[in-house]
Amino acid sequence: MQVLFIEDDTALAKALIESLQREGFTVNHLAQGNLAVSSIMTDLPDIVILDLGLPDMDGTDVLKAIRKQSADLPILILTARTSLEDKVIGLDLGADDYLAKPFEVDELLARLRVFERRASTLKHADLTIGKVTLDSVSHQVHVADNVIDLSRREFMVLKALMENAGRVQTRESLESKLYSWGDEVTSNTIEVHIHHLRKKLPDRFIQTLRGIGYIVKLT
Repeated sequence: MQVLFIEDDTALAKALIESLQREGFTVNHLAQGNLAVSSIMTDLPDIVILDLGLPDMDGTDVLKAIRKQSADLPILILTARTSLEDKVIGLDLGADDYLAKPFEVDELLARLRVFERRASTLKHADLTIGKVTLDSVSHQVHVADNVIDLSRREFMVLKALMENAGRVQTRESLESKLYSWGDEVTSNTIEVHIHHLRKKLPDRFIQTLRGIGYIVKLT
């Protein structure tokens, strides 16, 4: 899942990004609230981790702006503001969870896994289109009755396409779901993943709209 991490403490951000990536999360990190709001308007992540003490604007204003864009995007506040009043304000403004600093990384990861389970429930554990079934819990893909072997990133590309069946996904959108900002991504990375997927999936399951992107059509 793609996490947008909004935090201006560079040392904390670096350590936590490494922990999240080890757990399989893709992390985009921003240190300013206005950049985070602009990013969310362009491309919604799966989860937001939000610090309230940002240098350019208060985190509660970032929270309000996010909620104007999405009512159900999971948001976890991670902050040094520890009073009950601050927690109540954050939750009332639309945060889904609130974790005070200092914190244990294992607790944060556990809370993010709750978000993952909720997302899987909302999007359904199984996605089936034609002969292809994707299980987002077991991370298995079946074509008819046969399990096919996919790499983690191939699975993520296919999942993004099937969850958005009927809607075109641009190369840039797929890259943002797979790679953290700052990762070096070659110009044909997504094309390579699509090429490998096509060898394992039914003919024309993934279609190319030249110059636009890729689509899995509902059947």
